[in-house]
Amino acid sequence: MNSLLLFLIVFTLLALRQNMVLILLVSAAYVQVVYDNGTVLYVVEDLWTAMDNHALLAIPMYLIIGNLIARGSIAGHLVEVFKSATDWMPGGLGVATILACACFSAISGSSAATLIAIGSVMYPALKDAGYSSRFAIGSVTSAGTLGILIPPSIPLIVYGLVTDTSVADLFLAGVLPGILLALIFAVYSVVTNREMARRTFSSRRLIASFHNGFFAILAPVLLLGGIYSGVFSPIEAAAVAVVYTAAVEVLIYRSFGLAGLFEIMKSSVVMLGTLMPIVAVALMLKSFLASEGLPDAFADWILNIFDSKLAILLVLNLALLIIGCLIDVVSAILLLAPMMLAVGAVIGVNPVHLGIIMVVNLEIGLLTPPVGLNLLIASRSFGERIWDIVMSVLPFVLLMLVVLMVVTFVPWLSLVLIE
Repeated sequence: MNSLLLFLIVFTLLALRQNMVLILLVSAAYVQVVYDNGTVLYVVEDLWTAMDNHALLAIPMYLIIGNLIARGSIAGHLVEVFKSATDWMPGGLGVATILACACFSAISGSSAATLIAIGSVMYPALKDAGYSSRFAIGSVTSAGTLGILIPPSIPLIVYGLVTDTSVADLFLAGVLPGILLALIFAVYSVVTNREMARRTFSSRRLIASFHNGFFAILAPVLLLGGIYSGVFSPIEAAAVAVVYTAAVEVLIYRSFGLAGLFEIMKSSVVMLGTLMPIVAVALMLKSFLASEGLPDAFADWILNIFDSKLAILLVLNLALLIIGCLIDVVSAILLLAPMMLAVGAVIGVNPVHLGIIMVVNLEIGLLTPPVGLNLLIASRSFGERIWDIVMSVLPFVLLMLVVLMVVTFVPWLSLVLIE
């Protein structure tokens, strides 16, 4: 009866379109009072315990990095390097867009920051170069999603926190799937735009752009190289990257001064004010769900309906694709990862592999209405109608579904670097 009442409370608040923080807080208070015979005061204690995790430090730092680069010059320099390297190819400017998004993702860990920073430069450039409006908006909006798969990735950090999975292993696991998706997007650009005019390759132009963008190119090398060489952990890498990107933008590229840096820090704090309460309350509820055995009950329910690993993986993918259309990536991971982990444990799916499957599914959700975040950002940033953007990203979504199947049924792709 108590479980049914909790479900009705959550469903009613969702139907009333209430904030996710409010829904989770009400749920937490209900759990403490009804299930644990406690008081609402215990909620504060549990919140403190949930937030006492050093891995959470990485989230605000990667948000700051994304804001620094989105408002600075690093993104523009990255674009120039890749344009000089690929504009001799068919569809070269489209390839440059995708590669720049992939490289930017290896610094910011955010799909929104990737889309805004690279899209603001490449969308008008693609249109001016004669690329179709549909390809231009589709490529920048879709390639922006690479920010949550290619490490460092905020959703992978959140998944690691919720499931007690190594963040370093998750980062390594995301490398090859991220590269595969970027390469497939690049091939699509070449095939689709094979009739576009090309420039003659110029080694002088490439060297000049590399010289001007050296410190921009060095950012992902420093960040990922430090993590994978063991020099510093993902959390320490975030701190190093904040200092590095701030120094490069302020002292070398002079994109903004100290006043601009302060404004960026302020806006990052505002973003954290919406994200961290959700993370805190969801982590608090995680321990309750585990103690009540709800993830295991969910796994038993799934296994009673489906009797093969193939069918279960297909059902989980379908469920995640639907959920990705309805709620944001972080909320989906916080709410569903414990249950998905229980199912994965029963059917023998590695937790790291399951995390990549989950993130690729939710990455597709960024491009699907009604709550596709990248659709909304692209519409606001580029002044295009949502429906036009949906049709523009459709070919890319189909390619992502192919990659999803590969990631799901070829675990080697995700696990080879950590084995």
